[in-house]
Amino acid sequence: MTKSKSFTTAKFLTLAMLACLNSQAHAAQCGSTAAGYEGWKQQFAGEARAKGISASTISALMATHYAQATINADRGQRSFSLSLDQFLAKRGGAAIVARGRSLKQSQGALFASIQARYGVPPGPLIAIWGMETGFGSQRGNQNMLASIATLAYDCRRSAYFTEHLYAALQLIDRGALSPAQRGSMHGEVGQTQFMPKAILAYGTGNLENAANALTSTANFLRAHGWRAGAGYQPGEPNFAAIQAWNAAGVYQKAIALMGRQIDGGE
Repeated sequence: MTKSKSFTTAKFLTLAMLACLNSQAHAAQCGSTAAGYEGWKQQFAGEARAKGISASTISALMATHYAQATINADRGQRSFSLSLDQFLAKRGGAAIVARGRSLKQSQGALFASIQARYGVPPGPLIAIWGMETGFGSQRGNQNMLASIATLAYDCRRSAYFTEHLYAALQLIDRGALSPAQRGSMHGEVGQTQFMPKAILAYGTGNLENAANALTSTANFLRAHGWRAGAGYQPGEPNFAAIQAWNAAGVYQKAIALMGRQIDGGE
């Protein structure tokens, strides 16, 4: 390498490093307590504005408060460390299966239509519906925007929830969600508890409506490799789609087992 080329390369690397540092300096800084949340919102608002988020939606973000209940819930997810039997007992697995079998019969036309279109049988859809919200009875009462904004600010999983926050802001801009939307502790909304990025990608209408939520869930599973007619127990082809729905191993096994029982197996 010539001296001239060496100098040019060094100059380029220096400029690249400065650009990186400048970018980091202007990025909204995460935190681990409520103390920095207001300052973070100010920084994030500038980034959101630059990405085309509307002034009214940014105002809704600025009106949110630090969601301490969400942080407490995020730090205390102990049920996923239980055994399968313990998890099913804690989450009411037997009751989900019993009610699920009844719903499979009473809403047979809906589930037949979903299966014909997406290839997903009733069992796993009903198991997810029952596990997530008790068939719509427990959809959460937290402000969705505040929950997701708090988690985007929190350093623990800031990058992951920042993506969901931008998705939530886009959905509010489009009128698909309201800034006042209520949901669960991590910002999940609807009958089967969709996160904002998943709503953008797989949502099929108002997810507070059970038929829309179940159709959207089937759409998600198909997009993650679900094959019509294939098995969905651990080790079978469609189990990977259930794994994509929730990262907790005990949850995945519970859905597969309850789904099989609802579909008529033991």
